[in-house]
Amino acid sequence: MTSSHDRPLTLRDVSEASGVSEMTVSRVLRNRGDVSEATRERVLASAKALGYVPNKIAGALASSRVNLVAVIIPSMSNMVFPEVMTGINEVLEKTELQPVMGLTDYTREKEEKVLYEMLSWRPSGVIIAGLEHSEASRTMLRASGIPVVEIMDVDGTPVDSVVGISHRRAGEQMGRAILKGGYRRIGFMGTTMPRDHRARKRYEGLTSVLAKAGVEITEREFYSGGSALVKGREMTQVLLERDPELDFLYYSNDMIGAGGLLWLLEHGYDIPNQIGLAGFNGLDMIKGLPRELATMDACRHEIGRRAAQIIADRVQPDADQSPVHVALEPTISYGDTLRRP
Repeated sequence: MTSSHDRPLTLRDVSEASGVSEMTVSRVLRNRGDVSEATRERVLASAKALGYVPNKIAGALASSRVNLVAVIIPSMSNMVFPEVMTGINEVLEKTELQPVMGLTDYTREKEEKVLYEMLSWRPSGVIIAGLEHSEASRTMLRASGIPVVEIMDVDGTPVDSVVGISHRRAGEQMGRAILKGGYRRIGFMGTTMPRDHRARKRYEGLTSVLAKAGVEITEREFYSGGSALVKGREMTQVLLERDPELDFLYYSNDMIGAGGLLWLLEHGYDIPNQIGLAGFNGLDMIKGLPRELATMDACRHEIGRRAAQIIADRVQPDADQSPVHVALEPTISYGDTLRRP
């Protein structure tokens, strides 16, 4: 039994909820005809509360699904989500399903808009990044009547199926590795936490492990915007100017970690003895740096594959529609920048 409706919502559902005719509901949702503002607001409020999305497939196809899978992700500006998309495509290209992508820029408002538009085309399934959505988005997903797979994160309550890693546990693992390496004055650098929920969970896991050992994060530096080498260089310089005694730098992703590593090498730091550092994501590009950055594999490619397989399996006739929960285990790569225990 899934958490989604057994059938898609219809105009009749909105009509009954709002107390007006189906024709009036249709006029409101198509923004056509003469309808009072009070009626319009009542219909739109009822549709939103139900999670109803108008069907843009016309004529004979109106009751059908199309062979599209909506893939909704935050960004393609870094190297993380292209690997997820590769995994999704590898599975779906063997089926009649075709992935179609929408970008949210890490904002709930844009995610809600993208989801609404994509669901209006009646896709066969949805793959969506993260577990934190607006209530309107969660309602639309639950009401869609199609398989939904939330990806990247398992720390929370999914709408339906979920494939990802525990970011809290990843932060805890890195915290234990940092302590075992003998580091005690630790700086953290990352994106602004309200937007990047997965980075926030890793930070919470890290700090909880450090706190149990009587260690606190000594310095922090946050930024908004994409992950870039230049950000890592700038933040590393700022942190070490504020506290030259820092002996470990933990970056929320590999890109800014790589920038930090280059800055440290240029300024003659003894890595990993004088100072250690680590990122997150396990990007292949870090293997081409002068020193290999310590990191954690986020299982991106496998997450994409497993999510796509869930959709492909559940669209089959008489398929088991039970939610699937897949928690993958990331591993630490010590590289050349984190002392091994």
